[in-house]
Amino acid sequence: MSYHYLHPLFNPRAVAVFGASERENSVAGQIVRNLIEGDFAGAIHPVNPKHEQMFGRKCYPATFALPSHIDLAIIATPAATVPGLIREIGDHGIRNAIVLSAGFREVGPEGIALEHDICKAAKMHRVRFIGPNCLGMQRPGLKLNATFGPPTAKAGDLALVSQSGAVCTAVLDWAEANDVGFSSIVSMGAGADLDFGEILDFLAVDPATKSILLYVEGIRDARRFMSALRLAAAVKPVIVIKVGRHPAGVRAAQSHTGALVGSDGVFTAMMRRAGVVRVETIVELISAAQALSRHVHPQGRRLAIVTNGGGPGVMATDRAADLGMSLPDLTAETVAALNTALPAAWSHGNPVDVLGDAGADRYKIAVNACLSDPNVDGVLVMLTPQAMTKPLEAAEAVIDAAKHAKKPVLTAWLGEKLMVAARNRFRIAGVPTYDSPEGAVEAFGHLSTYYENQRLLRQSAGPLADMDPPDTEGARLIIEAALSEGRTVLSETESKALLAAFHIPVATALIARSPSEALLMAEQLGFPVVLKINSPDISHKSDVGGVRLNLDSGQAVRAAYAEMMTKIGKACPSARLDGVVIEPMTTRPHVRELLIGIASDPVLGPVITFGAGGVAVEVFKDSALALPPLNRYLARDLMERTKVFKMLGAFRNLPPAALGDIENVLLRVSEMACELPWLKELDINPLMVNETGVSAVDARIVVARQPPLRARYAHMAIHPYPADLVETWQQGDGQTLTIRPIRPEDADMTQRFVRELSAQSKFYRFMSHVQELNPDVLARLTQIDYGREMAFVATVPDADTAGAGEIEVAVARYSTLPDGQSCEFALVVSDDWQHRGIGFKMMTVLLEHARSRGLAFMEGEVLADNSGMLTLMTELGFSQSTHPEDPAIKRVVRDL
Repeated sequence: MSYHYLHPLFNPRAVAVFGASERENSVAGQIVRNLIEGDFAGAIHPVNPKHEQMFGRKCYPATFALPSHIDLAIIATPAATVPGLIREIGDHGIRNAIVLSAGFREVGPEGIALEHDICKAAKMHRVRFIGPNCLGMQRPGLKLNATFGPPTAKAGDLALVSQSGAVCTAVLDWAEANDVGFSSIVSMGAGADLDFGEILDFLAVDPATKSILLYVEGIRDARRFMSALRLAAAVKPVIVIKVGRHPAGVRAAQSHTGALVGSDGVFTAMMRRAGVVRVETIVELISAAQALSRHVHPQGRRLAIVTNGGGPGVMATDRAADLGMSLPDLTAETVAALNTALPAAWSHGNPVDVLGDAGADRYKIAVNACLSDPNVDGVLVMLTPQAMTKPLEAAEAVIDAAKHAKKPVLTAWLGEKLMVAARNRFRIAGVPTYDSPEGAVEAFGHLSTYYENQRLLRQSAGPLADMDPPDTEGARLIIEAALSEGRTVLSETESKALLAAFHIPVATALIARSPSEALLMAEQLGFPVVLKINSPDISHKSDVGGVRLNLDSGQAVRAAYAEMMTKIGKACPSARLDGVVIEPMTTRPHVRELLIGIASDPVLGPVITFGAGGVAVEVFKDSALALPPLNRYLARDLMERTKVFKMLGAFRNLPPAALGDIENVLLRVSEMACELPWLKELDINPLMVNETGVSAVDARIVVARQPPLRARYAHMAIHPYPADLVETWQQGDGQTLTIRPIRPEDADMTQRFVRELSAQSKFYRFMSHVQELNPDVLARLTQIDYGREMAFVATVPDADTAGAGEIEVAVARYSTLPDGQSCEFALVVSDDWQHRGIGFKMMTVLLEHARSRGLAFMEGEVLADNSGMLTLMTELGFSQSTHPEDPAIKRVVRDL
């Protein structure tokens, strides 16, 4: 694949600044000063019709007078002039811009219309832009400071992308004082064109960027954001601050950016599934990045603490408990080793108090012992200044211990004046260091959360579980029938029918519209029975006296029916009453009540909830959220994040509940979220569970008309694994291949495939003499967004594993280009499997998939001496032309 299309924007060789002036309060003038004073090596062209010279440089009167080959236009002119300037620079061949001008959506309807004009002009004239109403951008490694803010930051490997310019300046000020460097600082402003999604796409492949920091106020395109976030997080750490955790913050964020914020809980679920870390403060943002920079992976959240003071150890312990981390007991072997090496008065447990007179040797012994303990996932080392303390010597001992450790080591040298040299030494050695016990513990929490979330990121769940297929068509007909009658709330019987269509066990439910019907149905079902009011306007039946339990006779049923209808008719005069629902009384022993549901977030789409059920669900508020689709790993993770999960095991006199059956219900509900885009709300409450199974006793479903989707699953933030695209293909010699979309777990197989290619095949595919793929590239190729790209692999059973494993013999992929109309492809076939028609078959599958997604063109680059590939392209109907910049490359294009 060619270099990223935003490369010229982030790596400009020539910049034009519109609205430049030498006045002190000129925004564009300050940008020119920053470019000059920052020693930007590229050409700087001020544009202002009132000046011929500016800052000792030629000043151009208008766009037409500018030289050609300008990569970036920076616009700081009145808002009304911006659409015209966008048209002008597009006609001049300038393809990238930063619009700093304010006066758009933040000022009301007129500004919104003006912003629309900019976007329309940019699309028509093929200009991509950051802004409007932004601070600008810095690329410190290029000495590019295209902001009207502070001086150029120190060069480093952190990238900061923010919807707030003020946050950018605050972070830059903090970073300067703490010697933190950046690869990029991007102030997005309104994000009318380029937003998080495309900027993350670039940073994911930017070699100068090792970690990415985001400040998020709102999201415009959830699918694009999630796709780019997952791509970036697959190859480098991403840490996010998201504001709007509370209603006042939501209102402030919406008024600032005009973007939707969505549910905070759903956003957190999104971050978990994307494999990123969410923090709450700017200091946490940087400290998490510092901790993640060593790429040492903790296997869990078990922290050992080594300290020379009891008080800081207690403070760290308290903070760890607040964050749900455990301080494990050290093994007997570790305690014995420490007993031999430490004074008798040491703490004999975790935290390991090495006492106030501890020297470097004592620290080194204690740290090494904790790192060797199998109960420990990471070590926090603290030192307080005492009369005999030598902070720098102790720091060197810790650095030596951490050098070869496979577990993270974090430090907190407490104090100020005496600790400066030691902290600087830690920074040089790359050992994360913090000013307080709490800050260090929080950093370890971010580390462990990051690697936990990375495991979630690597899960590829399909839309349908590996169980009996649901009756999706029957479910659709139930929903359409309700909508055709103008109803959005399904009756309980309709709701249970929908659940049954997806094989979720439900309690039998009948509707009775008179006391006599209720009596007859009760006799059919057998006593005792339950009566529940049947009304589309009453969600919480028990709150209005709409539930009668354990009715054990016909007389009781008739009386309950009459009393219920009278009482609720008076209490809820506007509610529509359609008789009662009558069910058998569930009398399962050892029962627990759960809640499983679906909610539809306005930004992020459907989300699945799991937690404690029953009438007190709003009081206990014990629930967790996850984005569909789910697989068993994700379903179990969702369950384990609730308090009620502990009650699902053996509990006092209760046997363990049927966890597998609960997982099955979660997988079925995930299927409903994927296959039924009309669903807006679903509540199964309670889901009764014991050791023998589960039953949905009550259910409520709300639906809504759905506008035509641009593609299947477009209503979801995460595109499911497209299991429906898996096929088998038999060759003429009887050999059968499986052709399927690639999965994250194919990484090792793909690495082996590339490693075994001949040197010529590698060069033809990658246009370099690569031996194997580095981890970032490997993740990029195997963890894809099925909604905007596709990679098919052809595999055969691995004889060495008796058919249990697979061998990759070919891969074909495409990625949608920024115009949304075309895509770029790549194909490689194993040397041993060439000349057997596999390349033709793989390209045929790829072309058909691209066509089904509405793409108009497929294009690629082929080395001119790759005669086999060029012949295949001719057979497939691709046109060929010499690349305009490199005669050794042929450009091939196929109209789809």
